[in-house]
Formats: sequence, C-alpha cells, structure tokens
Amino acid sequence: MPSLKHYLNGIHRKRGKALGLPELIAIALGGMVGGGIFTVLGISVAMVGVFTPLAIALGGLVAGLAAYSYIKLGTYYKDEGATYAFFKKTFPASPFAASLIGWWVVFGYISTLALYAYTFSSYALSNSDYADSEIARKLVAGAVIGFFMLVNIWSVKGMGKIEDLMVYSKLAILMVISFILINNSQTTLPQLYINNADTSPFDILIVAALTFVAYEGFQLVINAVNEMEAPDKNIPRAIYSAIGLAILIYVVIALGAILAIPFDDIIRDEEYALASGAGGVLGHWGTDLVILGALLATSSAISGTVFGASRQMAAIARDGYLPDLLARRKGNIPANAILAMCGLAFTLVLAGNLRVILEFGSVTFLLVSMLMAFANFRIRKKTKSNTTITIAAFTTLFAGTSFIFYYEYMVQPDQLYFIGGIFALLTTAAFLYAKWAERRKAISQKKTPALNL
Repeated sequence: MPSLKHYLNGIHRKRGKALGLPELIAIALGGMVGGGIFTVLGISVAMVGVFTPLAIALGGLVAGLAAYSYIKLGTYYKDEGATYAFFKKTFPASPFAASLIGWWVVFGYISTLALYAYTFSSYALSNSDYADSEIARKLVAGAVIGFFMLVNIWSVKGMGKIEDLMVYSKLAILMVISFILINNSQTTLPQLYINNADTSPFDILIVAALTFVAYEGFQLVINAVNEMEAPDKNIPRAIYSAIGLAILIYVVIALGAILAIPFDDIIRDEEYALASGAGGVLGHWGTDLVILGALLATSSAISGTVFGASRQMAAIARDGYLPDLLARRKGNIPANAILAMCGLAFTLVLAGNLRVILEFGSVTFLLVSMLMAFANFRIRKKTKSNTTITIAAFTTLFAGTSFIFYYEYMVQPDQLYFIGGIFALLTTAAFLYAKWAERRKAISQKKTPALNL
C-alpha cells in the first residue's frame, strides 16, 4: 500500500538498494487485500449463492485484463503519477481528458475509503447490541476515518512499519480463517449446485463486475517506479503475481464460507457475514479471529488510501484541475487534501449504504480502467501492446460497467439515479475546471511576453 511503499522506500534509502520483486508484490497485494473480500462476500452470496467463488475469480480475470494497459503504460511512461499522469500525457492537447480522469480517480479512491470504513464499522459492531444499527455503523465509520485522517496529518513517521505489520498479519489471519472454515464444512459443492440450479450466467457476470473493486490497488506498484529495479520486468511480474495471489486468497475464503456457513446466515448478516458465520461454526473465538482480520484489513486499507490518494489529489489540484486550496501542504503533508478526502468519504457513508458504495466504487474503477485501455490503444505502437488484448480489455471493462448499470436499472433504479447523479456532477466539475485551467494558461501566456520586454 502507499504507506508500505513509503516504508520500503525508507529501507532503500538507508541501504542504497532498489525495491525488488518481493517488495513490489507486497505493495500490490497490500493494496488489493483490504476490506474487499469482507465487503463483497455477503452481497455475492445473496445474488449467486454457490457460484460466488466463480464470480470472484472472474472479477480477478477482469482485473488482469485491466492491468495489461496499466502495465504497458507504466513501463512506457515510467511516471509515478500513474493513472492521472498516463491519461494527461496520452492526450496532452485535451485539458478536459486530464481533468476528467483526475476527478474520477480521486472520487474512486474516496468511494473505496468509504467502503473500507463502512466495512470496518460493520465488523467492529458485529458482536455488540448495535450490530444492526445503521446510525451506529455510520458513526463508527466516521470515527475511523477521522482517526486515520489525524494520523496522516500529524504523523507520517512510523506509518510504514505499522502498515507492514498490518498487511502481513491480515494475510496470515485470512489464510487461517479459510483453512478452518474448509475443515468445518457443513455441506458439499454438488449439493449447493442443486440448490442454486436456477442462477443465471448473467447474474454471475454482474457479481464479477461488482467484485472488481476488491482488486483495486494493483496500480500502486507503478507509484514506486522511481524506487524499483528493472521496472520493465518487475512491474508486470509484480502486478500479475499479486492479482493471482489475490484471486487465490479470495476464492479460498469464499469457498470456505459457502461450505461452512448456511447461506441464510450469510445473506442475513451480509455486512459482517464472515464474523457471524464463523461464530456459528467455531464459537466465540472464531468470531473474534474474523473480526480481528477484518479490522486489520480495513484499517491498513483506510490508512494506505488516505496516504496515497491525498497526494494524488494534491498533484491534480497543483495542475489546476481541482481547487487550488487542495494543493497546499503543511511541510510535505497535503493536509487540505487529506481533510477534503476524509470529509467527502464520510459524506458518502452518510448518503449511501454498503451496496450503493460498493457499486459506485466498482463502476468508477471499471470506467477509469476502461479509459486506461483506451489510452493504451491510442498509443499501442509506442507501448508495443497487442491490439487484440487491448481491445478485449476495453470491451470487457465496458461490458462490466454496462452489467452494473443494467442491473441497477432493472432492480434498484433509485440507486442508479444516485450513482448517475454523482457521475454527472463529477463530469460537469471536470469540464468547468478544464476550462478554468485553460483560461488561466492563456492569461499566463499573454502576460509572459510583457514581462520579458
């Protein structure tokens, strides 16, 4: 994750060594395995039942296709600005293109921050009398966002070590949980298949698209391009390895959950399904272990998202595509960007529920990844990209976005209006700031000759 990268970069400076492949895989895997699996499990089982592991695996394959363009652009540009920088450089004559990708990326991170915070609160309260209180969940979500906001504003020193501990601890706990659940199976896959025989392939594809947000984070490797050895080799190796490991972890956890926990329990307690289910199978200590894993996973994801995304927000503001106030720093810390990001994330928590936040986050990163595929296609000869793979990636990401919108239109049109309204506001703001940045640039160019006389 970003703060893990910060820590590893510190090691590099002390020892004079560049980041190697193991460290880069840790960055990507730490960025992906956050609160995603804890968030998507209950919703996925409610929609496709026994096919949840398959849907999650398909979501990982979509992430692999999306990663292709990130990797090609990353090894070509070698710019730590990643998504925003790639689009800006690919379309240098279009301020709107840079502004649009900037606004969408920033709010994509804000949605994941809200998602992780909501998941944190659901698991933190899952063993209390307030487990089903929406108000209590939102208040706890706000509190955890506020805590990491203050940590990121007042103290960056030592964050890397904390992140490192949280990343590897959560991975170990997740694997232990998976092993225990599988060894306490209450049914078999053939029996579950019989009970879910009416599940349609279209439903599986919708869930695959929804789970895409659980793989968001692999692009963090590119942020470390200036600190790594052999980026042309290690960027693709790290990203593809991390996606493969994330798929394995997610599928094994999902498999253990559907075999050991009754579907009715998972669906009923979808916001904290693993904790509730593990308690029923393993008793109180099982619940506590799952809660600990969820809190570690979401905490590291919240911390890393605030750390890295706030700096990208400040960089976009510095270029004139977000309010100038967000570019100001307190020392090296973009305090205003941190405050704005955390405030907007809490606003999204208050305005929506877990499902709508998940869907908004998935749609946002599907759209952003689709734009990355388009950018890569635009300069495919320069990036030496395979045209067929690039088109396949763009088409798959477009289809995934369409699946979610169609599902919302058919099942929950109100949520579609909410998501569509946010995108309309973001696109309008991006357009206005692009025009404003263009106008300021023109004024600056007019003043420059007069100053040189």
